[in-house]
Amino acid sequence: MTTEGVLDIVAVGLGPANLGLAAAVDELDGDGAEIGAVFLDRRPAFDWHPDMLLPSSVMQISFLKDLATQRDPTSRFTFINYLHDRGRLNDFINMQTFSPTRAEFTDYLEWVVDRLTVDVRWRRSVTRVDLDAEGLCRVQGTHDGEAFELVSRNVVLGVGSRPVLPTWAERLDDERVIHNTALRSGLGRLGLREGARVAVLGHGQSAAEVIRYALETLPGAEVHNFISGYGMVPADNSPYANRVFDPTAVDDFFFASSEVRNELLQRHRSTNYGCVDSALLQWLYESEYADKVAGRRRLHVRQATVVVDARSEVDGMSLDVADRLAGEHGQEHFDAVVCATGFRSDIPAGLLGSGLHGADCEGISRDYRLMVDRVPQPVFVVGASRSNHGLGAGLLSNIAVRSGELLATMGLAVPEQALGAAQVPSR
Repeated sequence: MTTEGVLDIVAVGLGPANLGLAAAVDELDGDGAEIGAVFLDRRPAFDWHPDMLLPSSVMQISFLKDLATQRDPTSRFTFINYLHDRGRLNDFINMQTFSPTRAEFTDYLEWVVDRLTVDVRWRRSVTRVDLDAEGLCRVQGTHDGEAFELVSRNVVLGVGSRPVLPTWAERLDDERVIHNTALRSGLGRLGLREGARVAVLGHGQSAAEVIRYALETLPGAEVHNFISGYGMVPADNSPYANRVFDPTAVDDFFFASSEVRNELLQRHRSTNYGCVDSALLQWLYESEYADKVAGRRRLHVRQATVVVDARSEVDGMSLDVADRLAGEHGQEHFDAVVCATGFRSDIPAGLLGSGLHGADCEGISRDYRLMVDRVPQPVFVVGASRSNHGLGAGLLSNIAVRSGELLATMGLAVPEQALGAAQVPSR
């Protein structure tokens, strides 16, 4: 087993959350801080949901909410600097939009990875994180079959979210049932014939993007969208509602009562969850209308209708469909089923050793540390604290500022240096 000296930070997972932290560490290193940090990821290289990189996908967030701008607008890791480096700054300005495509934002993230000077190690699968008798974190894992252990004063767990499927879909384990995170490769493997019937479950942005992709890329496809409500709803991107994603909203949420937090989370879900960009909604409706004019029907929006069960058959899937308005049940046949049914972001309990895991784990502190026996530990969890830190906890919105907060909490930078122009947490 390979071991090294005591580090300041070991970060597990290099998605956008820890990538923002890596950028902040890189900048402090450049200023002479000499932070001992290692960033681990089990993948061979960086990617960001490659099966969701659809031609029409647009970010639902301002480009200014990148990995650095809200922490330090002068950072070399801003989206603006990326555009300048790529020679597209004026072209982007001329589009007069705040929302880049998902493909362009992914290219930005890859651009950041390529410019990091911190220690990034790919193909590292972490299997255990624990505390030793001296309060140091021990991170164990494997690299190409060889075991390793890293010792650090702090660990940051940013292992991302996991797709959620309906219970019946998990039970079937049929390749014709696809979560939208595997959309492109999943549909590609099936080799659907012309005029295939595709069921899409879900009513949010991902479901709407899947529907458009199917209509545009599958010749003659008939797409049935099953939604529990009466229709898709537009995202609430009004300026006052969007304050729910401000860095200052984290304090507001965390220090409020659980009753108030739950109420606000539910009230403002339509700012990001279970809603669709207005322009995409308009495209879908106009496409459906154009088909009616042409005397054909490809898109079927199945209002207040849910799939309650399914069976695998030789030539496709048989879905048990419940029409809640008519109070009727029936079986329908489809060639593929795409579940745009969301994600879960939980504390990665499976990685935690005996010193961190068990009945006495009580959640996450305001500064994102894991709590054990009401004592914050040097293990930070990012992206899994929406119930305590607000709707922006698992999104891009707070990555830049949160990265500075983490470094300040670790004592690796003074708050003003770590947070740049952002406010230091007041409570």
